[in-house]
Amino acid sequence: MKLTIMGAGSTVFSKNIIGDVLCTEALCDCEIALYDIDPKRLEESFTMANALNRNLCGSRAGIRKFLGVENRKDALAGANYVVNTIQVGGYDPCTITDFEVPKKYGLRQTIGDTTGVGGVFRALRTIPVLADFARDMEAVCPDAWFLNYTNPMAPLSGYMQRYTGIKTVGLCHSVQVCSRGLLHGLGIEYKEPIQERIAGINHMGWLLELYDADGTDLLPEVRKRAAAVLENPPKDQFDLVRYEYIRRLGYYCTESSEHNAEYNSFFIKNRYPELIDRYKIPLDEYPRRCIHQIERWNEERSHYTSENLQHTRSTEYASYIMEAMETDVPFKIGGNVLNRGLIDNLPKEACVEVACLVNRSGVQPCIQGPLPVQLAAMNMTEINVHLLTIEAAVTQKKEHIYQAVMLDPHASGELSIDDIVKMCDELIERHGSWLPTYH
Repeated sequence: MKLTIMGAGSTVFSKNIIGDVLCTEALCDCEIALYDIDPKRLEESFTMANALNRNLCGSRAGIRKFLGVENRKDALAGANYVVNTIQVGGYDPCTITDFEVPKKYGLRQTIGDTTGVGGVFRALRTIPVLADFARDMEAVCPDAWFLNYTNPMAPLSGYMQRYTGIKTVGLCHSVQVCSRGLLHGLGIEYKEPIQERIAGINHMGWLLELYDADGTDLLPEVRKRAAAVLENPPKDQFDLVRYEYIRRLGYYCTESSEHNAEYNSFFIKNRYPELIDRYKIPLDEYPRRCIHQIERWNEERSHYTSENLQHTRSTEYASYIMEAMETDVPFKIGGNVLNRGLIDNLPKEACVEVACLVNRSGVQPCIQGPLPVQLAAMNMTEINVHLLTIEAAVTQKKEHIYQAVMLDPHASGELSIDDIVKMCDELIERHGSWLPTYH
């Protein structure tokens, strides 16, 4: 078995993927190829991977590093699994630009990596790179599974699934922690194992059913307690946007309140600045996280490159997917896949997040039926942006960039059409060579 990690210089995340593989008996006799375009970060990850290989499985894996575009095909050659973790343009200059330009027009963001204007431009600079990956994979590892962790998840995975021949599933962290995080936050006692059903789109998958081991339906108590918290929020409660979803829409969703605050026109409004404090919305949160992560990495580099580095298997899906495919022992994931009859009231071109069975036959999505109407409507506001972003990337027409941002509920709720067009034009100019030429 061969695993190739694209963007392996993301050392902290690569540690989880590599460590999980090397903790798994069925996988540790493998070849791992580390690919990146940053020589310093690649070398740090190579040191980290070799330490894990020695300490976890007695150096049973073969680990090689590949630097730069000229070595990309060699990194991919013969791979069975390709994990994608790249961030095109990084924090500086591209993320800074994604936040600074919209702010100039009065459009404030929290995370800006999934949808809205920040998500659109992140997708537009990433899709061309994924297209290059796909061409190389079709040449040297056409049967490999592409496990995408890079955001914006739905546009990137949707592009790969619709416009390449590469087997792709998008993977996120939020599904695994959704139910238990909700119950813990509301102080609800329950008995393991819990039974849940989640369906929707990435970062807005809906917790449709939730039962504990005794068969108790936990959603009525969830709704009662969420409403009570909203009436008198504790100072340390920061999940108020999603609790408002429960109160107004009836259901909780998978991704955090700081993310969901910018996925609609309800919470970040220049006309109502008091909503920022009421719902404890952290504006400019992602740039702050980036700065913190850079500082933390400078402090923690020696730990991750230590000869004594250890690891305990995480909840990331990647190693469990590989193990299920290699051993034919089934495993259930929440995967991002094309909506081929899975959710009746969402379009077939949409990339949806649903339960999937994984075994030697691959990733097999489970039919969910229709969502409650209000939840499908919420998802559609994001799907519109996803589909037009993909259209812009494929056609390289500016008009589709404008349309994607025009249909974002947060942007359209704050800006005029003329200002949206001006903002997009300025972003295109500022991103420069990070984007292809649009006409």
